[in-house]
Amino acid sequence: MEKYDIYLVEDEENLSEVLKAYMQKEGWNVTVFDNGDAAVDAVADKPHLWVLDIMLPGTDGYQVLKAIKNEEDTPVIFISARDQDLDRVLGLEMGSDDYLSKPFLPQELIIRVKKILNRVYGSSTSDVQKVELNAYTIDPIGRTIIDTEENNEAVDLTTKEMDLMLLLSAEIGKAFSREKIIEHVWGDNYFGSERAVDDVVRRVRKKMPRIHLETLYGYGYRILSS
Repeated sequence: MEKYDIYLVEDEENLSEVLKAYMQKEGWNVTVFDNGDAAVDAVADKPHLWVLDIMLPGTDGYQVLKAIKNEEDTPVIFISARDQDLDRVLGLEMGSDDYLSKPFLPQELIIRVKKILNRVYGSSTSDVQKVELNAYTIDPIGRTIIDTEENNEAVDLTTKEMDLMLLLSAEIGKAFSREKIIEHVWGDNYFGSERAVDDVVRRVRKKMPRIHLETLYGYGYRILSS
């Protein structure tokens, strides 16, 4: 079982204890913060996922989310009991990956967390093979890409850039629509323009100049072997 690190930011002690217990039953390592300032101080730890309340003493959830996304594109589930529509839109626009409105069942959070962990970090089975492509070694299990022409240095990609590369490199030559890419990289709750895909592609091309990442105008993208 994969030992994921989950950071839960929730100032309601009873709720945080219940949610922590449910997540620990899944085998995850759960760290709880009861205020936004402590959460911001822990952003550099780079856990696998944040579960983040909006209403917090001190630094609020929006500022914590901003700090998380400034550090790395770690997935975040927003939770709130305030104006649901407004919080959902603002949270998704700022980069949260999912949203839950209070009250909710702990089992619902577990389902959402599992879905995001599976989407972002994928399968942990040993039969997933590394991909050698244009002097890059792509490791889907470790979520790393090594540049063998540059002293075996790791290519520094954000979570969404890595998700895009793992999706396209898993099936060389297959065309993926922007809609399919959004579904895989951003998830079902994405609320924004398909142009976000183009921005991620542009950044990947800059960081991995030897990758033949082809544009299919009016449709999407694919990676070719040469």
